[in-house]
Amino acid sequence: MKKWSIVLSLCLLILVVVAGCGGGSGTSGNNEDSEKVSITIWHNWTGQDAKAVAMRGIIDQFRADHPSIEVIDEGLPSDGLRTRLRTVAAADEMPDLFVMWPDAMTKEFVKGNLLQPINEELDNNREWKDKFIPNALDGYTVDGNIYSVPMNLAPSSFIYYNEALFNEHGVKVPTTWAELESAIQTFNEKDVIPIALGNKANWVVQSTLFSTLADRITGTEWFLSAIEQDGAEFTDPEFVEALRVLKNLGDSGAFQDGFNSIDETQMMQLYFQGKAGMVINGGWALANLVNNAPEEVLNNTHITILPPIEGGKGEENVTAGVVGTGLGVSKKLTGERKEAAMKLFYELAGPEGQKATLESSTLVSYDVELDRSKAHPLFVELYELMQDVKITPVYDSKFGSAATEVVNNSLQELLMNGNPEEVARKIQEAQAAAIGK
Repeated sequence: MKKWSIVLSLCLLILVVVAGCGGGSGTSGNNEDSEKVSITIWHNWTGQDAKAVAMRGIIDQFRADHPSIEVIDEGLPSDGLRTRLRTVAAADEMPDLFVMWPDAMTKEFVKGNLLQPINEELDNNREWKDKFIPNALDGYTVDGNIYSVPMNLAPSSFIYYNEALFNEHGVKVPTTWAELESAIQTFNEKDVIPIALGNKANWVVQSTLFSTLADRITGTEWFLSAIEQDGAEFTDPEFVEALRVLKNLGDSGAFQDGFNSIDETQMMQLYFQGKAGMVINGGWALANLVNNAPEEVLNNTHITILPPIEGGKGEENVTAGVVGTGLGVSKKLTGERKEAAMKLFYELAGPEGQKATLESSTLVSYDVELDRSKAHPLFVELYELMQDVKITPVYDSKFGSAATEVVNNSLQELLMNGNPEEVARKIQEAQAAAIGK
């Protein structure tokens, strides 16, 4: 009996020890779970271009360096991201961090009480804040509060041209509007697409061509007054003339047939295939060119800006664009999660992130020197061009989302034999309604 008592006691002891170990392990696991901070980030770094690869690499390195922080990232193409953000904004369900655009989008999100400012973080790190180029933070500043910093510089309108095709057909690289018209005529005669265009996603014409073309004619001051509906309207003669010049380009055969049915990627493919003498696109297209264009096209590609238009009120050495996308910080983010999110924010948009962006053949709005020995020659060409070229507003950075859609659709309609006066009226009505005038 005594023997069984001892055996029973030993069994009970083993059960207690095992239970104790199991209980301790479970508690420890729960503590680890509770200590791990989780943050979400939505971005548009989805492709295999050097910029996207660099940004995803920073996120992966951040995960490795901060094992106690779980980063849940979701990548969407730019058009899809814009749409998705506006959908979740309506439901007040923003991710913790998200790529957003300056000016109109930032103002809309601030008005919707969806963002929190980052003034404190910038003021606590003056070396970071003070190295942005002049006015770089303006597009993210609302009523004195700064809501993000630019992570690149996005001039939206350059002419990329194939010098070999220009030489083969005796075409001069245009420095005047008359020379551009002459180049279009000659390329058409030689069965070469003068300017490849893909306007299926209807922002392309507005962003990469019309914003600069219109500024050449109206001047920037007029445009900003028309946006505010303060002394200028989109039915004014200078804006109608800008629309007419764009329509004339289309009518002259500047673009290939079916340009409204292919997208930006297909547009670039036409240029890569050597079928087009020129393609008009933003600075972001350079990384695509460097990584994907055939060598015979890439080695003959050079960059210039849209030529001036005789009699126009705008400056000549300017191109449309914005300082670049930034990261929005959700208004709901607090405590440890905000602290973790701001660490990631700094890694992506701070000095090292800006350097990584520049090294990925992407312009930045930050004072960091380009290592020319490491950069592709075409990017060096773009970088040096931008030392003398000023940025004027791209249209979709100043119009609200509803009015922007009207502008984009109207320009698409214009190039399909629309009427300039009627298009001007639609744009004027949309902007007047947008600001309540």
